[in-house]
Amino acid sequence: MIRLKDVEMEYDNGTRAIKGITLTIEDGEFVFLVGPSGSGKSTIIKLLTGEVIPTAGRVMVNGFSMSRISDRQIPYMRRTIGVIFQDFRLIPKMTVYDNVAFPLRETTALNEHEVRERVMQKLTAVGLAEAAEKMPAEISGGMARRVALARAIAQNPQIMLFDEPTSALDPELVGEVL
Repeated sequence: MIRLKDVEMEYDNGTRAIKGITLTIEDGEFVFLVGPSGSGKSTIIKLLTGEVIPTAGRVMVNGFSMSRISDRQIPYMRRTIGVIFQDFRLIPKMTVYDNVAFPLRETTALNEHEVRERVMQKLTAVGLAEAAEKMPAEISGGMARRVALARAIAQNPQIMLFDEPTSALDPELVGEVL
């Protein structure tokens, strides 16, 4: 569950990204946040992942208060969320396979055989099994988006957050991703 109560966010440079948002998203709901560029959509995702802390108000994610969460609790909270950022955030010196495997190795008790099984299952699901050994610089923007999707779903998260989920995709892949 996600709850924002009277949330405001002003960045250190004085940019006011969010002003007084109240929102509740219940388990099982499918919600779109739409708005023009610069309206605060990406900032909301950053608030939900603990990347930034609200200037005012309260943000709750899966029972964690993002204003009071300790540094030690953040990894546990993030395990419950799958995020696909607008810029993909792939690690350039890791293969496609390792970009998907990395969070599994860091945050789960899966052995290497289980990691391999899950990674290949997710890469197959997004149509990239054949690209497993490629580096991020060797793949297209649409393929990078699908690697980010495979990485996000690999941990079977309770919540999925997408920032511009269909940008850089071929028109025929938009439907598949959605």
